[in-house]
Amino acid sequence: MDDQEAVKAQALSVVAEHLPHALGALLGGSAAQGRAISTSDLDVAVLLPDSDTSRREVIRHQGRIVELFLNTLDDVPEFFAWDRARRRGTVLFIYDQGLPLTDPHGHVARTRQLAHEVLASGPPALTAAEWEHGRYGLTCFMDDLVDTLPDNRYEQLSLADQALRIASDLVTAHHGAWTGIGKWLPRRLLSADPVLGKALLDGHQAVAQHADAMPLATAVKQSLDLLGGPLREGYARPWRT
Repeated sequence: MDDQEAVKAQALSVVAEHLPHALGALLGGSAAQGRAISTSDLDVAVLLPDSDTSRREVIRHQGRIVELFLNTLDDVPEFFAWDRARRRGTVLFIYDQGLPLTDPHGHVARTRQLAHEVLASGPPALTAAEWEHGRYGLTCFMDDLVDTLPDNRYEQLSLADQALRIASDLVTAHHGAWTGIGKWLPRRLLSADPVLGKALLDGHQAVAQHADAMPLATAVKQSLDLLGGPLREGYARPWRT
């Protein structure tokens, strides 16, 4: 692991060199948790004056990729509401769990408090239509996965990926928990439901390693039973909503 103080110093130099007008900044992601290695990118959230523009940028600094999450003070409440609506809370978690780099005016401290309050409210609940659409889609992928021959690896793996993603979103929603993508999908899923989450992830691994779809199909069926059961006939969705 990289020395955390050295990583913080590098992140602070990013702000000083590229965003000297910043009102405050903090370091998030694996670097903030002391898990960064030399090839890890840096997640840096930066507060900007309202004369600037909220955006996301990727730069290279001292040979390292840096993901910049840039928000003006005025945009922060609206952006946090948007981040919550996605049910992933990506930037919310950066502010809640990150390490302050510079905060001369207290803006970072106040923004962190707001992030903590928004996260404490939890992700928004799925609507009835979203539950139905999720159950139907997950049922379809489960059925197709079971019907796909093990030697059709391209389709089998694609179906397994889709089934895991939708099941994860629905199971976390059932528990009122945050979902995630990429490496955060298994982390959020296991946090929300350690037993069923592990069954889904182990099942997905069985498809990848052994072309065996049954463990994942069984875990998906358990997920659907938790959510009202598989949904096939009777499902309807209007084109315009």
